[in-house]
Amino acid sequence: MEEGFNVHLGKKLRMRRLSLGLTQTKVAQAINVTFQQIQKYEKGTNGVSSNRLMQLSQFLKVPIIYFFEDYKDFKNINLNDPTSNDDLNYSFLSRTFSSLSKPQKEKIFQILSNTTKFEKVG
Repeated sequence: MEEGFNVHLGKKLRMRRLSLGLTQTKVAQAINVTFQQIQKYEKGTNGVSSNRLMQLSQFLKVPIIYFFEDYKDFKNINLNDPTSNDDLNYSFLSRTFSSLSKPQKEKIFQILSNTTKFEKVG
């Protein structure tokens, strides 16, 4: 399982890095490793420690769960939150949002800020 997860995590890392237009060198500098190490992470050759995963999550501006979603042996279950949606796909949302123009992104932020004014019904 570990090897399969390393490959999965590497693909997620590469996808997010590319969606932000970052080089392996830029990501490596941000988390204080060599770009060769980022290559190894992306290929799944090396695993990512929990500390590095947290650094990557913060630098790439994704929740840590991003690296686990879509992995065949992982279930995102939050027993304390009955409103959680296990089918939420951050990869899709991230790719879609990254492809939008600045005015489109601003409009979405405007819509989202307006929806917080509504009280949840149900």
